[in-house]
Amino acid sequence: MSKENATAMERIFGSKTRAKLLELFFSNTNKSFYVREITRVIEEQINSVRRELTNLEAAGIVKNETFDNKIYYSANMRHPYSKALKDLFNSHGDVNEDRGVKKNVWEEYCKSVSKYLSGLIVTNRKVGQDGVDLLIIGNDKTKKLTRWAEVVEKRVGKPLNYVIMSEEDFAYRKSVRDRFIADIMEMEIAEIYDPEKIIK
Repeated sequence: MSKENATAMERIFGSKTRAKLLELFFSNTNKSFYVREITRVIEEQINSVRRELTNLEAAGIVKNETFDNKIYYSANMRHPYSKALKDLFNSHGDVNEDRGVKKNVWEEYCKSVSKYLSGLIVTNRKVGQDGVDLLIIGNDKTKKLTRWAEVVEKRVGKPLNYVIMSEEDFAYRKSVRDRFIADIMEMEIAEIYDPEKIIK
C-alpha cells in the first residue's frame, strides 16, 4: 500500500493500527495469525494491536480460535461488510509478502507442537496429483498432531492430504527404502522441517 493510500485508510478507519489489521486480515482471508506474528507483520506495538483486536472482535469483523494456548485471529467472512472489506484490500495482494516477511512460515507453525513433532515434509502437490501435501513425523498418541494438522489446514485455507507417522515407523520405512517414502521424496518439496536431522 502506498504512503498516500495508507494515510487515507488511517483517516477512514480512525487508527493506523486498525487500518493495518484490516488490511492484513482482509487481504489474507484464508489465513489466521497469532498476536506476536501480527505485531511483526504490521510492525506495530503489541498493546496497540491487542486494543484494536478487541475493538474489531467487538464489532464482529474479526474472529478467533484457540490452539495450544495461542489465540489465532482471522477475518470473519460472515460479517455483512466482509465482502466490501475484502474488495477494498484485495488489490494490495498478500501482506506477508508485501512487507518482506519470510515465506517459510512452517517453522512458526511447528513451534507450537515442537514437543510432539520430529519432522515435517511439505510438498508442492498440484491439484489432482497423487501423493500427500504433508508428511508429519512425530508422537501422535494424544492426537495432538492430528488436531494441529486440522488447524494448519484451516490456516492454509484448503483441504490437505496429510499423513502422520511415528519417528520409529519413518526410520524403518526409510531404511527398507519403502516406496511410499520414496515417492514423497521424489515429489517437488516446498519445505522440510527437520530439527533432529531424521529426514535426510
